[in-house]
Amino acid sequence: MSHLPQIDYDTASEEIRAAHDEEIRLRGRMTNMKRTLLHSPAAHRIYAEWFTLRAELDPAVNDRAIWIFSHAISKAAQSKIAITFFRQALINNGFNPDALELSEEEALLDAFGKAIVADSNAVPAELWAKLKQRYEIKVLVDLIAFAGIMLATAVFNNVVDVDFDPELEAFAEGANSA
Repeated sequence: MSHLPQIDYDTASEEIRAAHDEEIRLRGRMTNMKRTLLHSPAAHRIYAEWFTLRAELDPAVNDRAIWIFSHAISKAAQSKIAITFFRQALINNGFNPDALELSEEEALLDAFGKAIVADSNAVPAELWAKLKQRYEIKVLVDLIAFAGIMLATAVFNNVVDVDFDPELEAFAEGANSA
C-alpha cells in the first residue's frame, strides 16, 4: 500500500487539476505515480521531462533501444512498476522481454543502464569507449540525463511504494503475457 495518497481530482486545487488535465491532454493517460506526484505540480513537471529528453534522443536512439535501456535501469533499481511499464511497451510492440535478442546498440544500452545503477562512480572504461564511439556528445548528455530521470522515477515508485497500476498486471514478470 502506498505511503502517500493519490490526488483527489474533485478536491484538488486549480493548479493541480490544471496539471492533471494537461497530462491527460499530452499523454492520454494518468498513472498512479503521476497521481501521487501531482500533489506537487513542480515535481510532476520535473519528472515529465523524461518525455522531453526522450524526444531529444529521437532518432539517435530508437524506441526499442530506449525501452531496453529504461528496463535495464528499472530492473537494476528493482522497481516493479517501472520494470512492468517497459515490459508492457515491449510486449505491446510485438517483443518478448523475456527472450529478446539484443542488437549491439541495445546490448550497449542495457549494460550502460545496469552500470549506472550499480555504481555511477565506476562505469567501466570499455563501456565509455563504446558509448563515445557510437554517440555524439549531445546524445550522451541527453542519455545520461534521461537515465537520471528514469532512475529518479524508479526511486520515487520504490520509496513511496506507489500502488501498482491495474492495467500493468498482465505485463508483470511471470504473468505469461508475452
